[in-house]
Parts: sequence; C-alpha cells; structure tokens
Amino acid sequence: MSFAPTPQPAGLPPMRVNLYSDTQTKPSAAMKAAMMEAEVGDEQGGTDPTANELCERMAAFLGKEAAVFMPSGTMCNQVAILTHCRPGDEILAHESAHILTSEGSGAAALAGAQITGLQGPRGQFSLDALREAIRPHTRYAPPQALVEVEQTANSGGGTVWALDTLNAIADFAHSQGLATHMDGARLTNATVAAGIAPSDMVAGFDSVWLDFTKGLGAPLGAVLCGSREFIGQAWRWKQRMGGSMRQGGICAAACIYALDHNVDRLAEDHVNAKALARGLAQIPGITVEHPETNLVFFDTTGTGLDATTLNLRARAHGVGFSVNTKYRGRACTHLDVSPAQIEEALAVIRAVVAAGP
Repeated sequence: MSFAPTPQPAGLPPMRVNLYSDTQTKPSAAMKAAMMEAEVGDEQGGTDPTANELCERMAAFLGKEAAVFMPSGTMCNQVAILTHCRPGDEILAHESAHILTSEGSGAAALAGAQITGLQGPRGQFSLDALREAIRPHTRYAPPQALVEVEQTANSGGGTVWALDTLNAIADFAHSQGLATHMDGARLTNATVAAGIAPSDMVAGFDSVWLDFTKGLGAPLGAVLCGSREFIGQAWRWKQRMGGSMRQGGICAAACIYALDHNVDRLAEDHVNAKALARGLAQIPGITVEHPETNLVFFDTTGTGLDATTLNLRARAHGVGFSVNTKYRGRACTHLDVSPAQIEEALAVIRAVVAAGP
C-alpha cells in the first residue's frame, strides 16, 4: 500500500482558479522581500531575533504568557496533546475534528491518547454533549484529560464557534479538571467574521495556535501559545520531534508580515465566499451550505455528477476545488482568488453541470 500523495491526473492545464484550499496561497513579493531582509540567528538556541519577535507578538495577540514557533499547525496540535496528556488519557473533541480525521492518528501513535468524537451540527458540539461525555472517575475508564475545539470548524463548513459557547465549554471543562486546547488553524477568519478580539475569543483555552499558511499567506509556520510553564514543556516535545528551525527568522518574518497586512483583509475572502455560494446555489442540482467564513461546501447529488467527476471536469478548464465526500465538494477562497476569478469559476462549473453526466 502506498502512502505517497495522491498523484494528479496527467494532461490537466494549469489551475487558473485554485479553490482547493487556502494552503495554496503563495507569498507575495512584499512578503518575500520581508523574508529576505529578516535578521536571523539560531531559533533552536533562542537567539533568532525575528522568531523571538513573532513569538512575543503572538503571545500578546492571543493574550497568553508565552509562545513557540512551529513548522506546521499539525505539529502544534500534536505537541499540545503530548504536553497536556499522558499515555492512556482521553481527549474529547468533535467527531469531525482535524486531530481525529486528518493527522494520521497522531494522538494515539505519539501520545498514546484516545480521542472520543462528540456529535453536533456543523462541526460543533454543545455544552450538553460535553456534559454527557463526562464519566465518573473509575479505573475501568480512561482518564479524561483534554477538551479540544477547532476554530473555525473546517468540516463543519468553516463555521464560527460563538464566544459564549466557547467560554461555557472551557469553564465546564476546567470545573471537571480537564485542560482545554483550541485548534486555531483559521482562528483569524473566525475573529474577523465575528468582530471579536483574538485574545477575547481564546481567553478560556489553556493552549491555542494560529496557522500562517492558510488565509494569512505565509509559506510555512504556526505559533502555539499558552502559559510559560506549558510552552516550556512544549519546547521539549518540539525538540524531540525535530521541530527546531535554526535560522527560522526567514520564515518568521513572513508570519510577522502576515500579522501586519493579511488579517483584516480576510473579510474580502468571506465576501468572495458568499458570492461563490450565491452563484453555486443558482446552478441546477447543486445545494450549497451557507458559508460563515471562507469555506464553501456544496452537494452535487442533483447534478447527476459526484464531486470528484465535477472537479475533474472543471479542472480540465483550469478550475479546481477539493472533494470532502462522494457528493460533497469544498471551495476555499483566499488572497490569491479575486472576485473576477470567482465569476470565472462559476462560469466553468455552470457549463460542466449543463453538459450533464
């Protein structure tokens, strides 16, 4: 069995409108210039001034005591789990959470922890669902150590957890002796959409990270934040996992540029997502889930085409999106997709559907 990335079909033209993911963004000329001008040192040794500046700014941005720069968001999640949990512990998260569906069973493989998936609409579980998942302490059951939420909820449609819900979940988890962790892959999409300060949105969570490689447009990097004690322990796990980056300031500079220039403009991606959703909803046979941020999920059942077939036919005309399940597609707007490209994508998809199965 091969575990290599899925090969792309041969002979397809370049993707003119790339709606596959916001991870497809490329650093702008100005971001690359900032990277080339960055003052660097040894990130592992704590002497890279640009990486240090990024961590200081992120701790302040999210209202935490300390932060650590990581190569990826998945490493942030796994390091957080390794820091919060011991082998045999249980993590409570939504059944569609990234840590459960998309990280190679890292919690089990690395931390020896199991994840119990909680149900709830659009990628979010309720306080009642969390209450029902709490078990009496007994030697027959795994110790429940961590509650995790994903903001925004990717598979739920890019939905935004309400602040009151987040605070209630965090307060209850803490009352039960559980730590709290937020997967903040698209946290700034949530804060921009909700008009809430990032530090307010994450106040109830013991650890949280922000990904810079999605809508913020950096080539790599994520920052994990928490208490000084937590980050000190997280650094050991980062070391064990090979996450130190030497002259990491080159990449940290891209993240600082993103903080300064690419956060507020996420609102443009949300506007484009709504325009895309409106257009898709007008195509016979396509049913669209209302987007709250930059992710547009849609069902292709009524077209007579499954999502993979629709995508491949659109790709032949330079438009691509991702496939979630057999009939569920996902289109993701980002800084490299313009309003004109939204219209181009709609024209291509409309023509493909009109051509029939």
